[in-house]
Amino acid sequence: MNILVTGAAGFVGRNLVESLKTLRDGKNPTRPGLSVGEIYEYDRENTPEQLDAWCAGADFVFHFAGVNRPGDPVEYKTGNVGFTSELLQTLRRHDNRCPVVLSSSIQASLAGRFGASEYGLSKRECEALCFDHARATGAGVCVYRFPNIVGKWTRPNYNSAVGTFCHNIARDLPVTVHDPDTELELLFVDDLIEEMYDALEGHPHRCEYPAGEDGRDSLVPSPAPDGRYCFAPVTHRTTLGAIVACLRGFRAQPETLLMPAIAPGSLEKKLYSMYLSYLPAERAIFDLRMNTDNRGSFTELIRTHDHGQFSVNISKPGVTKGQHWHNSKWELFIVVSGHGLIRERRLGTGEVTEYEVSGQRLQAVYMLPGSTHSITNLSTTEDLVTLMWANEPFDPERPDTFAEPV
Repeated sequence: MNILVTGAAGFVGRNLVESLKTLRDGKNPTRPGLSVGEIYEYDRENTPEQLDAWCAGADFVFHFAGVNRPGDPVEYKTGNVGFTSELLQTLRRHDNRCPVVLSSSIQASLAGRFGASEYGLSKRECEALCFDHARATGAGVCVYRFPNIVGKWTRPNYNSAVGTFCHNIARDLPVTVHDPDTELELLFVDDLIEEMYDALEGHPHRCEYPAGEDGRDSLVPSPAPDGRYCFAPVTHRTTLGAIVACLRGFRAQPETLLMPAIAPGSLEKKLYSMYLSYLPAERAIFDLRMNTDNRGSFTELIRTHDHGQFSVNISKPGVTKGQHWHNSKWELFIVVSGHGLIRERRLGTGEVTEYEVSGQRLQAVYMLPGSTHSITNLSTTEDLVTLMWANEPFDPERPDTFAEPV
């Protein structure tokens, strides 16, 4: 399948093109039924001759090109309506009835604050052109009214407040929020791409935008198997204030080591990924606080609210560490380098269990509640490096750690 992507150098187009390449090159196994051949990357630097050739050879078109921040409002007409008309006419000239996906906008509903949107008006005209094209040719058309699209490579200080916030907070620059309670519907670009794959496979999510009492289209899609429009089903609703609070927590992580909850599919997980894509090179590395003495070092790596604490312990040759027990805290020790001996003794007994461990064979050993434990470096020349996980971060007010020799 040869695929034409207009606006290929833009935020959404670039993400889609790079993702399509993973399918084409056999690197992405998630869509085994899709076979991607040529990817025609059309943008404003390309020529009309290239557009003509690619419209002749395309089996599927993603139309993402458009103007959303012009110097002159007239450009909405030429850049959006004019180019959409040119694209569809070129397909018809070659009698190419391949499916076309149009990237429209929720602003095309002309509802609420979008009622006077020249951008929305131009997108609504693009929608009409696509529907006319479908009626005239029988070609499949998927018209998507996307909400706020966010994710990696969003251009800051342009048309995404979230991208601007990520960029500024990653650089300790100020952000301005006039009303923190302003609500946004966010569509992360990776979720958008999954929907584009559904469209490629021939099963987009279809919907309608039923008119409200004022006669304007709804802002919320109503799923309908035979709907005129299409929609991406996975979006997230939040407020500007909540977004900024999350981003400030992400920015503080190198100092606090606190990793926020990032549940699968959650807004926080996706937003954290987006934020990290804005980090300048010097912020992508940070020092950890090493607690050192003549025995070696102990360094906390990450702490969480509900999934414990990760640390790395380095013991010098011949050194024994630990010699303590916990009531309810429990740990996992994993020696990743060196040769060591872990010993555990249940309190009130003389029974000692020993585990000889080595970086040559990675094993995890539980430190059991109610058992005092220690770890000894058996080497006379090499450091012993142990990754340690505890089920709760250390709290100096309630340490639950009591000295007791094994």
